[in-house]
Amino acid sequence: MAGRFPSMKLRFALIGYSLIWWLLLPVILLYLKRRGRKDPLYAQCISERFGKYRNPVRNPVWVHAVSLGEMRSATPLIRALLAEGEKVVTTHFTPAGRREAEREFAREIKTGHLQAIWVPFEYGFAYRRFLSAFAPKYGLVMEIEIWPRMIMACRSQGTPLFMCNAQYPKKSFEKDKGGLRAALLAGFAGGFVKSEGQRERFADAGMTNIHITGELRFDQPIPQAHLDAAAASKMALTKGRPSFTLTSVVEGEDALYIAMIRQSPGNFFTYVPRAPERFDEVAEMLSAAGLRFARRADLFDADLQLTKDQPEIDVLLGDSMGEMYFYLGLSDRAIVGGGFHPKGAHNIIEPLALKKPVIVGPHIWTIAYPATEAIAAGVCLHVQTETELLNAVRHPTQIADAQITEFYADHAGGVGRTLAAIPRALET
Repeated sequence: MAGRFPSMKLRFALIGYSLIWWLLLPVILLYLKRRGRKDPLYAQCISERFGKYRNPVRNPVWVHAVSLGEMRSATPLIRALLAEGEKVVTTHFTPAGRREAEREFAREIKTGHLQAIWVPFEYGFAYRRFLSAFAPKYGLVMEIEIWPRMIMACRSQGTPLFMCNAQYPKKSFEKDKGGLRAALLAGFAGGFVKSEGQRERFADAGMTNIHITGELRFDQPIPQAHLDAAAASKMALTKGRPSFTLTSVVEGEDALYIAMIRQSPGNFFTYVPRAPERFDEVAEMLSAAGLRFARRADLFDADLQLTKDQPEIDVLLGDSMGEMYFYLGLSDRAIVGGGFHPKGAHNIIEPLALKKPVIVGPHIWTIAYPATEAIAAGVCLHVQTETELLNAVRHPTQIADAQITEFYADHAGGVGRTLAAIPRALET
């Protein structure tokens, strides 16, 4: 039988945790100020981080999407919740997540059906203010985010807090097992997880009321305007060459990928860094490597229309956010970033949605589902070395569209399963 939550050990740990947050407050504020020099949004609306808001929506569904990836996975579910007549408040820690919410739901924000704000800092008083201001019906924390004060405040105020689209990567699970971080999972009201294997991990860590709902990203809306713009520009850019889009490239991988590009003449590449603050840095690297490249900002207008008729380049640098489907539309296949970094690969679902075969590096523990299934289905190539990656680019394996379509159809429907599971979870 599960012990009482929180345990005495966890209670003492939380006291120390809170003390650290108070001691670090000047450092945190300085961090935001410095980050605000590169991205002004970091330094804006600081009062929200302490639980102060203007005209908060009342009784919404609360969706916590810390950054861009989590917000994208939440988007189809939020659309479905809004269609059911719910109001929604989204909370974010990074500008990328907040901007995506504001871009995707601009109309709903204007009509008062959705509000995008900063998540409170980890202070009990900040969360009490947040919960009092919004009085959310329940909270959905996307992927796996474990914030002790968030969990404890929701328990204290009687707000059901669930993990949603949840996964517990193997490395994190093994590292956390038996520790205080894993112990906090018992504080959630339950979870909506991606697979049976994930259910077992969360249950082993102490979470109850778990429902298998699949991966929400399979239900992401695809902006047709982005695909149309890509189709209109692809030939002018690629000149009929095989085309690859590198998605979400992270710091530490650039040298490897740039070397691959230099050794792959006769191909065209679209290069999309993971973080906007890296756009200038990557541009300098491409220039130093002697590659013919141009930035999206210099070649396309706001509507993704080419401003130059026949650009003579081999690499397009994707220096914008929220346009991944456009960049993928320019490609014949995708190379997903993060796989050649120990922190792990990023989302493979967006390229598969466009029937683009995918290549990933050795580190896929972060996307074990659905990468393992995609590899087994033959729609994702798992390379282990730089040599294997280069060979995959020079001699790509042909994969039929129907093969990807079948795989995608087998894994879609996560939004419907989640909507069906929420009432059952709330009753438990």
